[in-house]
Amino acid sequence: MLSDAELIDWLQLINTENIGPITFFKLLQTHGSAAAALEALPQKYKKFSRSLAEKELKKAQSNDIKIIDIDDALYPQTLKSLEDAPPLLYVAGNAELLNSSLSLAVVGARNASINGRKTASRLAYELTNNQVLIISGMARGIDSAAHKGALYALDQQGPTIAVLGTGVDVIYPPENAQLYQQIKAQGAVISEFPLSTGPQPTNFPRRNRIVAGLALGTLVVEATEKSGSLITAKLALENGRDIFAVPGAPYDQRAQGPNRLIKEGAALVENSEDILRQLLLGNARKIKPLARPKEQDLFSAPIDISQKTVDIPQQSSATTNLTELLNYEGVYVDEIIRRSGLDPSSVSLALLELEMDGKIERQPGNKVALIRTNRKNR
Repeated sequence: MLSDAELIDWLQLINTENIGPITFFKLLQTHGSAAAALEALPQKYKKFSRSLAEKELKKAQSNDIKIIDIDDALYPQTLKSLEDAPPLLYVAGNAELLNSSLSLAVVGARNASINGRKTASRLAYELTNNQVLIISGMARGIDSAAHKGALYALDQQGPTIAVLGTGVDVIYPPENAQLYQQIKAQGAVISEFPLSTGPQPTNFPRRNRIVAGLALGTLVVEATEKSGSLITAKLALENGRDIFAVPGAPYDQRAQGPNRLIKEGAALVENSEDILRQLLLGNARKIKPLARPKEQDLFSAPIDISQKTVDIPQQSSATTNLTELLNYEGVYVDEIIRRSGLDPSSVSLALLELEMDGKIERQPGNKVALIRTNRKNR
């Protein structure tokens, strides 16, 4: 772990004009330290000022944001294999999740169909209940749906990681403000970009390599043939990760990307078991069903190789009945479980389906509320 002074050196060097990760590591290797590299930089490089680097560190510390260097024990091991791995990662939330033993990136169209969003949410929900950490980019459409599915899992306490193309303190798109807060509270929001960095087109391809590099596999749900989701899948493939795709109707442009990936050898996904078995095959492990997820440590509990079953919740039939227990002000989920007489998993899945239908929204304090008709398309 770097000292504060060394971390400020790193912040200066990586934020110096025309120095990216590859150049950063070459300079570090040549000169032995970031401080020495800064001293040796030719005048043509416009150095990032030390005072700005000091302010950056102070701002991060005052906002409970960790800045993790590549040699830190918390830095994700899966990212270290990338030639252009980010030297520094900003983390808001639980940094321990970065080295989860099982993880899946979920990517797809921003203008996703209702069915596409429901598919992404349900798969993320089931996989999170089976100890798979969901990673995505918090974009509109499939990304947001996947995060929501993960958050609803494990009795509404499921973790997920959002990789941003902005600073970790900048919410984009702005309508995901509540989702951002939920992810930060239950999981982690990460970025390689300095604080206050706004959304810039060149940032998102860089973000995608982190999404692909963090996970053991990448799932594509709806994507056109020229979408960034396919670039993410390509990056994952180049790094030896598993590729999964949900097939779609041949004349739907959003199905062209996944269908092409399947033709080229990606694993066809019809349900979460297809993903679980492939991930486990690649890791020579078996997943133990989670009977009482709240009482287990999701990411450090030993996994018994002798166990072979996976507990996949069935489609909820309680969705309609639950709406009778909801109102526009908000109802605690525990109260819904008590009054409905259903088990927590069935209630979580039913509420997830209602949110994907645009009928309810999550509120702070583990509450949900009906959405008034004139707010559905805000």
